[in-house]
Amino acid sequence: MLVREITRIKQMFSRVKAGRSFAAAFTSCRCFHAEIVRHESSGLAVVHHSKYVCDLPPNHRFPMRKFPRVLHFLIKDQVITENQVWVPEIASKELLSCVHTEEYLNNFINGKINEQEQRRTGFSWSQGLVRRCRYETGGTVLAAEIALHRGLACSTAGGTHHAFPSCGSGFCLLNDLAVAAKYLMGNSSAKRKVLIVDLDVHQGDGTAFIFKEEPCVFTFSVHCGKNFPLRKQQSDLDISLEDGLEDKEYLSTVEAHLPWLLETFRPDLVLYDAGVDPHWEDELGRLRLTDQGLYQRDLYVMKTVVSRGIPVAAVIGGGYSRDIDKLALRHSIVHRAATQVWRECGL
Repeated sequence: MLVREITRIKQMFSRVKAGRSFAAAFTSCRCFHAEIVRHESSGLAVVHHSKYVCDLPPNHRFPMRKFPRVLHFLIKDQVITENQVWVPEIASKELLSCVHTEEYLNNFINGKINEQEQRRTGFSWSQGLVRRCRYETGGTVLAAEIALHRGLACSTAGGTHHAFPSCGSGFCLLNDLAVAAKYLMGNSSAKRKVLIVDLDVHQGDGTAFIFKEEPCVFTFSVHCGKNFPLRKQQSDLDISLEDGLEDKEYLSTVEAHLPWLLETFRPDLVLYDAGVDPHWEDELGRLRLTDQGLYQRDLYVMKTVVSRGIPVAAVIGGGYSRDIDKLALRHSIVHRAATQVWRECGL
């Protein structure tokens, strides 16, 4: 079925050269990992599922309730309409196995994670947690699929970059970025090259480990050097920042490396982890970015990539605050910046 679906999509997009518009070709096709396709809107696609959340114990450090609030504020503030929301399917065990070991997946899905492993992730195991992580991963895969066809897409979750093939870590149980990259690399006639731009305040150690010997994936991480994880992995390019860095210096750092990477690596897709934990109010951050600094960062990254004809899929990454609404608004910055890029670049 997957082969037939991909063939059909390729046939539809070949008609663009025969005079059909890019958008018209796209609205005729169905992304493989979408439950519902919104044909009515030609605006920025935002991927969301109501099951991005699960129940946690009271006062748990992870701000689980932020995910539906991100979508709430995007619609409330008229950044997007409901017609722009795409609903992902749950990530299958087969899909997840392109990154994670069979033993780990069996233990994770069936609740055989021991107490030490649960402490490492920060979560007690539950069926709801498994379901949440699988939908989140499906959402990142769908956002990447849409980006390949439309140029730009965002999810309202994702960025679980601390998960390794055989274990979870640091609130991350499945590595959604790695799964999306592996899946899209393996489902094209020529192996796609993927650049992962990770601007979460914490190094994407799991992602770096997974792709350390994969030449078709380039991992680029800009993170606070004295922050979690204590033991860093080696990304293809690591930029370690000192505590307290502010907007201007941070953006200058990103600007000094991103254009060069795009020109030399020449990716077919960029996966962008737009963590908001570099914000000065973040409880786990240690950097000093403002709301405006985050907006300029996101705008710069996506505009720089899209203007070169390279598709980009963005996920929200990390962000930690007891004030869920303030945090959700902060996470919505990437979608607001993406909407501006969508309009300015005529996607």
